[in-house]
Amino acid sequence: MTRLATEAVTSPQRPVRLGARDWLRSRQAIIGYCYVLGALYVTGRLLVHPAGTRQNGDVEDVNQATWFLRYSASAVAHLRLPALVTTAMNAPHGVNLMWNTSLLLPGIVVSPVTLLFGPQVALTALLIIGFAGSAAAMCYVLRRWHASLLAAALGGALYGFSPALVNSGIGHYSLVLAILPPLMIDRVLRLATGRGRPVRNGIWLGLMAAAQLFVSEEALVDAAIAAVVLLAVLAACRPHEVLPRLRPAAVGLGVAALVGLVLSARALWIQFHGVAASSAAATTIISYHGRLTSLGTLPQAFVNPSEGVLLHTHASALVANNYPQPLPEYLAYLGIPLIVVLLAAIVYFWQHLPIRVAGLTCVLLEWLAMGGKPLQPHLTLPGFLLPWQLLKHVPVIDGLVPDRLSILADAAAAAVLACALDLARSGQFAPFANWRHGAKIATGIAALALLPVIPAPYAPVPVTQLPAGWTATFTALQLPANARVLLAPYPYSGASAVMRWQADSGEPTTMIGGDFIAPNQKGRLGRAGRSGMTPTSWYIDYLYFGTPVKPKPSRQQISADLATWRPAAVVAVTTTTSRLGSFLIQLFGQPTTRIGNVLGWRLAPGARAATGGSG
Repeated sequence: MTRLATEAVTSPQRPVRLGARDWLRSRQAIIGYCYVLGALYVTGRLLVHPAGTRQNGDVEDVNQATWFLRYSASAVAHLRLPALVTTAMNAPHGVNLMWNTSLLLPGIVVSPVTLLFGPQVALTALLIIGFAGSAAAMCYVLRRWHASLLAAALGGALYGFSPALVNSGIGHYSLVLAILPPLMIDRVLRLATGRGRPVRNGIWLGLMAAAQLFVSEEALVDAAIAAVVLLAVLAACRPHEVLPRLRPAAVGLGVAALVGLVLSARALWIQFHGVAASSAAATTIISYHGRLTSLGTLPQAFVNPSEGVLLHTHASALVANNYPQPLPEYLAYLGIPLIVVLLAAIVYFWQHLPIRVAGLTCVLLEWLAMGGKPLQPHLTLPGFLLPWQLLKHVPVIDGLVPDRLSILADAAAAAVLACALDLARSGQFAPFANWRHGAKIATGIAALALLPVIPAPYAPVPVTQLPAGWTATFTALQLPANARVLLAPYPYSGASAVMRWQADSGEPTTMIGGDFIAPNQKGRLGRAGRSGMTPTSWYIDYLYFGTPVKPKPSRQQISADLATWRPAAVVAVTTTTSRLGSFLIQLFGQPTTRIGNVLGWRLAPGARAATGGSG
């Protein structure tokens, strides 16, 4: 292990410390500016109308994310931190935000943007921060291990603008904010190789782990898995150096655990108190193209470009669009040229320990990312060749999506590329040492290998606008603070526009139903707000959307659901002559307000709804 540190330390490329003013004009700063320009390039078409457009695809997750940002911003506006359990959604049962991709820390950071310009603008700002920040973090880590500035810049670009992050950005904002994972793994590696003081490294690792918990808990676990794989590979490569490093590494990890737990103990208690860990995580089996599928990388994703990269064809995009998982899970693509370069570098520079360790880590993470036992066995390896099956039944880990390990695999690939480029440019290795312009040729090969992964700008689509009369209806109803409101359509992932309407307007402050993850629910019931659905809410959405057909609930069922919800008001996007309007009028009488396309009922406290008549 000490050899890994020694080879890095003795590299001829050493970063130079600069003052703040000089740094702003330095080459390092210019690379950072280029990363920002790259992020603006990817999101540029969204910035033409930032409040009114989103990236194409995954509308449900985008709408859900707007709600989470509004929730955090509303808390900041009231000079408090967002609560970890709230009844602002899914009243009266509430939602545990620690089980959701609730973007608590990012939501606080961008709350001024949310309050001034709206949640959609804030989400696009998070994409820019995620791409540029992730690339800069990877570049910084590579420089700390003494990669040359050119190699670190290319490695940072590969990680920060990888297809894994760009496709995640279609809706999984918490994964795009992949800034801390490489920094955490850097600290783990420093502990393992004896670089720096164990206590200092442990404190930084604990601080970053606690912060990552409130960015993306799943990414934190993925980073832990990647760190374990990295350490296992390192130990296997240098077994005789393990024992001397155990004590200082244990001290550092112990300090990290102590710091992390002190900062996150309350949040973890709220998350897991009363929740059976063995059944907490919702299943990762989803329905896509009308067929159930588990989430894991399928082999064609490594080499078939989607429309998320600039160099693709109509045929390749069609293959990606018909991938039996959504495009936000199409994360493994690296392209044939880059895969060839990476494999050639691992083989050719096998004796160079950093490349061997990073290369094997990359391969193992991609192997784990293929998942356990997919429901399309003819499209992937047989189950006994998929190591994730050894982990998929571990409590909490069984709810992870394995294909997202591709993000950390790309970080390892970036390290391989950077180290190999420096060695090829050093003039010490054939054939580059024998060529007149060997260093330039090596750089050209690296650049050409990266061409297939250059991202394409996001295609913009309009967001769902507030229904005419939505805000005016809530103003006219004059509801007290935290009054429960029954909305029609009833919000869950299949009616996610309601989440955006609430996020854009701030109304209602407390809504019944929503799109959320709930622990301890069987099968797919734990995701997408399905656990909050009842026969009455399914019927309301059937009347609003028209399909799929749902039978009308019995009078007893409707009464029971309303008794549980106890709404103070009902707001419906409909007309009095529609089937939905007629159904609600039968329940609650004539509406209190009729403004635009919205009907509103302010219900008297303790009032009982009528349940007679036909639907």
